Amino acid sequence: MPGERALALVVASAFLMEQLDSTVLTTALPAMAGSFQVNPLHMSIALTAYLVSLTAFIPASGRLADWFGGRRVFCIALTLFTVSSVLCSHAETLWTLVAARFVQGVGGAMMVPVGRLVLLRTVPKARVVSAMAWVLMPTMVAPILGPLVGGFLVTYFSWHWIFYINIPIGIAGVAAALALFPDQRLQRSERFDMTGLLISALALSLFVIGLECLNWGVFDRIYALVLLGGSVACGFVYARHARRSPHPILDFTLTRIATFGIAMWGGTLFRIGIGAVPFLLPMMLQLGFGLSALRSGLLTFSSGVAALVVKATTVQILRRVGYRNAMIWNSVFASLFLALCAFFRPGWPVALLYGVLLLGGFVRSLQFNALGTIAFADVPQNRMSAATSLHSVVQQVSGTAGISISAAILAGAVLLRGHSRPELSDFSVSFLSIAAISAFSAPYCMRLARDAGAELSGQRTS
Repeated sequence: MPGERALALVVASAFLMEQLDSTVLTTALPAMAGSFQVNPLHMSIALTAYLVSLTAFIPASGRLADWFGGRRVFCIALTLFTVSSVLCSHAETLWTLVAARFVQGVGGAMMVPVGRLVLLRTVPKARVVSAMAWVLMPTMVAPILGPLVGGFLVTYFSWHWIFYINIPIGIAGVAAALALFPDQRLQRSERFDMTGLLISALALSLFVIGLECLNWGVFDRIYALVLLGGSVACGFVYARHARRSPHPILDFTLTRIATFGIAMWGGTLFRIGIGAVPFLLPMMLQLGFGLSALRSGLLTFSSGVAALVVKATTVQILRRVGYRNAMIWNSVFASLFLALCAFFRPGWPVALLYGVLLLGGFVRSLQFNALGTIAFADVPQNRMSAATSLHSVVQQVSGTAGISISAAILAGAVLLRGHSRPELSDFSVSFLSIAAISAFSAPYCMRLARDAGAELSGQRTS
């Protein structure tokens, strides 16, 4: 249905802005450090500021959409993200950039979960899989495309242009949302869980900052562990609060819904493993193979191309084999392809490298599409906003954890082997480790009922 496809593409524009913005920025950090005349290591705070505000404000997105309407909140969030992108491009100091990035994170926290919520409430279940395949495509393409775009803009123009590219996408997204989005809102009488929001925001912020400190080595490791410990303590405080609150801002009772709980916990393990790929693979190709940033970007781009192929086959595969079988075998195959990356060596034919990355990208994309839809298969409409908020928080945190865990494994391998810099054998250890983490998602998928998600996929169960 053209209207549903157009709606999905509007939501996809928000995903694209968020994903592309984060990946192109990492390429531009050295040039930005020179412009601000600061140590390049200090530029990591611009990444952390965005992640903190993004993660902290996601829990409020669903409730705001219920009260003020999904179309209104989505358009405001998209506008905020676009305007703050302009402010980032005009930043003259590191701290003005950090402030603008924090505001940008608030916009990102609202636009992606709310866009997904509008789609889930609008599109009939039988066509959700096809629509979500369009929406989730940027999550595979942007991390691969980002370094290419960022490297081109910084090399031939200036770092300011990495933020300018958000302007046309944002303007077009707002115009399309005003024209296509229905004016949905739910009448809610309960009070907003401000206490829960503050506690969860503190817990999530400490967790993200702690992981970033481990990842970037900004502070001594002891400070990072203190931050992570504080996050765990705040998590226990929130759990106690949530048990007493009738309407907690993050409602973990949703995990009692079988499809949602399995997709969330199994998906977390899968995303931790897969989230490490955009970090490990380009670094291995550059440090271990001696490739330039452009050549490594062209090679890793092949796994992003797979997302385009999956779009055309997702519905057919799920209809033929069902969610349970598809997710079990995809978990296994995706983990095997991750493990195979551990054995990449400069002597391998380029065509073989492309083939492995393309096939690996295909199964990963299919699993992302399956996880992104089965999670909401059995969620009632009156709990859909809470489900999208919780799902988005877990998705964001697991992706961040994937990068940090893989970086810690790589650093540990370098230290134990006495290397001065990461070598191919160290990357092999890292890839095998994250492949093992990803593989543990398969047992969760086995818990799915054989007819799980049949209404979404059109699978014949008789």
